[in-house]
Amino acid sequence: MSFAKAVTEAGLPAVATTIEKAQNYLLSKQYPEGYWWAELEANVTLTAEYVMLHTILGTAANRPLHKIERYLLKQQCKHGGWELFWGDGGELSTTVEAYFALKLLGISPDRPEMKAAREFILARGGVTKTRIFTKLHLALFGAYDWKGIPTLPPWIMLLPNWSPFTIYEMASWARSSTVPLLLVCDKKPIWSAPNGDVDELYVGGRKNADLSLPSGDTTIGKLFIQIDKLLKFCEQVGFVPGRAKALEVAERWIIEHQETSGDWAGIIPAMLNSLLGLFTIGYSPDNPIMVKGLKCIDDFGIETDEEFHLQPCISPVWDTALTAIALCDSGLPANHPALVKAGEWLISKLILRSGDWAIKNKTGKPGGWAFEFYNDYYPDVDDTAVVIMALEKVQLPDEAKKREVMNLTTRWVLSMQCKRGGWAAFDIDNDLDLLNQIPYGDLKAMIDPNTSDLTGRVLEMLGRTRYKTDPAVINRAINFLKTEQEPEGCWFGRWGVNYIYGTSIVLNGLVAIGIDNREAYLMRATQWLNSIQNEDGGWGETCNSYVDRKLMGQGTSTPSQTAWSLLGLIAGGEGRSECARRGIEFLVSKQNPDGSWPEEEFTGTGFPGHFYINYHFYRNHFPLTALGRYLHHA
Repeated sequence: MSFAKAVTEAGLPAVATTIEKAQNYLLSKQYPEGYWWAELEANVTLTAEYVMLHTILGTAANRPLHKIERYLLKQQCKHGGWELFWGDGGELSTTVEAYFALKLLGISPDRPEMKAAREFILARGGVTKTRIFTKLHLALFGAYDWKGIPTLPPWIMLLPNWSPFTIYEMASWARSSTVPLLLVCDKKPIWSAPNGDVDELYVGGRKNADLSLPSGDTTIGKLFIQIDKLLKFCEQVGFVPGRAKALEVAERWIIEHQETSGDWAGIIPAMLNSLLGLFTIGYSPDNPIMVKGLKCIDDFGIETDEEFHLQPCISPVWDTALTAIALCDSGLPANHPALVKAGEWLISKLILRSGDWAIKNKTGKPGGWAFEFYNDYYPDVDDTAVVIMALEKVQLPDEAKKREVMNLTTRWVLSMQCKRGGWAAFDIDNDLDLLNQIPYGDLKAMIDPNTSDLTGRVLEMLGRTRYKTDPAVINRAINFLKTEQEPEGCWFGRWGVNYIYGTSIVLNGLVAIGIDNREAYLMRATQWLNSIQNEDGGWGETCNSYVDRKLMGQGTSTPSQTAWSLLGLIAGGEGRSECARRGIEFLVSKQNPDGSWPEEEFTGTGFPGHFYINYHFYRNHFPLTALGRYLHHA
């Protein structure tokens, strides 16, 4: 079908113009090297912790901390608090960290903004009700008692591979952030700083503070509290088996896991904690390891004439692959110079060394992509699958090399299949849920189990590339997805908000692998998408659906979530339905004059219920993909 005829039959001539504008916008954002890269916006806590780190290290003089002051005050809401995600009404731990950072920066507690924040905090129970990581950062300054921090025994570094638990049972992000904290929690340092207290944030006064660890309602949670008390007693009497050896192993692990670029795991928490841990045991800020790490953190910052803040991570590989897919699916020629440059850049970022994933995956050969510019220890299944699909769509001068790379990386993805049949992000069978019950794990993000969205992504990759694999691999994945389908017909989204994201990816994966979209369980999924469409024709879902299932599929319409719903409907054979047409009209009507889309909502997920991300390109490449597939494939 010709482009013009497709436009006419779609009944929306404006779609062609919308696509062209979106393509031009994204093409204008490509970096000369061939990649795309946009901001990952999160809450203010990491920027606040950046202030704390430089206060401790004594390295604040050369950092734009005055710009952080402006940033933090600008991010404060009218109610006095700071938000976990856009429009959430404010969150306690986020607000406490922002308040404390402002105090360290010299802001008087008597200022109206600080008074409003203090009222917000006290109304929600004060410091003792915050998350463990907030308390830990306060403890570094003596603003919270170390007695109220869970014990992290260093001897976990010495546990043998055959033991029920090693550090490799923790998710990659938890592992890379926790190992350096072993050094910190062993010494329990307290650094003095002007205004380094928050006594005014204790309900009933600090002397009366309840320092007990929350145990939850489970028997296991209560058992872990008793274990923590035992560990604290052992510390007090000096009985910490293998302490010196364990701390040495932890130090060596941190140093070995630093990238040549200075990164640790490609995420700011691991970087901040690694620098803090090494400083705690005597590394000077002038040490080359520290210098590289500090520079890397600075490089994650976004600085303007007025403000400075940190991104939690950076996403050039992810942004590039998804943007290339959008441009291809919307009609840009596969050999367009921009796509050729993107494809060749992606191949240049291929990781061919072993990483932490190989501890539990004894058969896989290296060959994957990470999210960031540098993160060789932690390639991930999601990025690798998306890059493979992008490479499938682009035409490169050396197609033979491209195919060789695609085959190599596909084999790595297949080797990462978990016992339950699905795929996780960074490891296989990283599903020891007991870890989420320990006091330290109050974010409930200690593990990296296989999920529906990642499993759907891998199936879509296998289907779109027509890769021949053992049918048993596919059947196990399909059975996993069937068991994970919610009663309403949707699927949970671990890495995007939330059921809309999961449902869209699973539908695309199952159909791509050859499942008839008239199968009853797929039709239940598309019917669910139809049922949650908003009156304005778009789709939206609040981050709060992670903590309240009644909110699944409910929220203000956003371009990214509307695009995900459309992609699900198109895969499900309903791309020409009235719901799809109205969704397309929503995207056309919401496009900005420059070809972009507006979206303040956070639709990316770090830790469900606790950490969310606004990917600034999601609002642009996902709508373009949906519009392109509507026009050419629906």
